[in-house]
Amino acid sequence: MKKIVVIPARLNSTRLPNKVLLDLGGKSVVQRVYEQCLKAKNIDEVYIATDSIKVKKSCLNFSNNIILTDKNHQSGTDRIAEAISDIESDIIINVQGDEPFIQPSLIDKLANSFDDNSNLMSSVMHKISKVADLKNPNVVKVTVDSSSNAIYFSRSIIPHHRDEWESLLNHHIDIPSPLRFYRHLGIYGYTKEFLIEYSQMPQSYLERIEKLEQLRVIENGYKIKMIETDYNSIGIDTQEDYIKALEFI
Repeated sequence: MKKIVVIPARLNSTRLPNKVLLDLGGKSVVQRVYEQCLKAKNIDEVYIATDSIKVKKSCLNFSNNIILTDKNHQSGTDRIAEAISDIESDIIINVQGDEPFIQPSLIDKLANSFDDNSNLMSSVMHKISKVADLKNPNVVKVTVDSSSNAIYFSRSIIPHHRDEWESLLNHHIDIPSPLRFYRHLGIYGYTKEFLIEYSQMPQSYLERIEKLEQLRVIENGYKIKMIETDYNSIGIDTQEDYIKALEFI
């Protein structure tokens, strides 16, 4: 079973333009993502998929595995589907181009979730500990069933804690331990066949409303297996995130 990583690296990010090429301790953000992916033990190859000649030229300084894709894709998943169409592979791991500190062991864990041939798509979540993160619409929440399949993803707080809602949101800094809220981390795995099928599905209503492409899968009746991790993503979506990443590096 051949497993590959594809890193979608779009140049024109809305909230932080050119973020994948920002300098992070002497290397671009996307180079750091690429190098972290290379450390994964259960991955055969790593590719970067971009719509930008500028990104491609930059990435050619450290890799030849660069695939130039169409500029008009609606999501990173659609970009990856185009990129892998002619690449021999069975499992594709989608690691976002703004995750320079992604753990190689997490990539392996996600790749290994397909070894028993029981699922078509997997993703990752971790328990939210701070009420501020719970309130933040940029922190995507996910709730799961008893088999750890995603029920729903939202920028809103899910589930709604009916009896202690006001107290939870206004009188706590840390989320009380009996409560379980999970943050979705934007790393995905798919079988190649399902990725191509997924990319051909029309954008769904909930996907358009929440601006969360994974809801397309749920709305079409498929399952996403969620893997819990302790890794707390340091993705770079805003200038504030970039400053935090510089401090961390």
